[in-house]
Amino acid sequence: MRMAKLSEVKDGLSRYVERVRRGDRVRILVRGVPAADLVPVPDAGTDPDPSLAELERAGVIRRGRGGVPAEILRPGPRGRGRPLSRDLIDERRSGR
Repeated sequence: MRMAKLSEVKDGLSRYVERVRRGDRVRILVRGVPAADLVPVPDAGTDPDPSLAELERAGVIRRGRGGVPAEILRPGPRGRGRPLSRDLIDERRSGR
């Protein structure tokens, strides 16, 4: 995030707006005290979690671009009237 005095922003507003349009953020200082932030306006298709977008820009994370495979969303096999824990215990005892 870039810091800028209010007088600098007033004198070169279009330059700062262009930086913000490219994804940068500008914190405006009034007498050395943070007073406002210039941030990009989210467009209609933006991420609902801007903190993730910021982490991605910083190179900390990389989010997937694809969807969730259908087989993950399908319900698993139904039990045979027994608790799943019983099946797990039996499986471990038999060594399968």
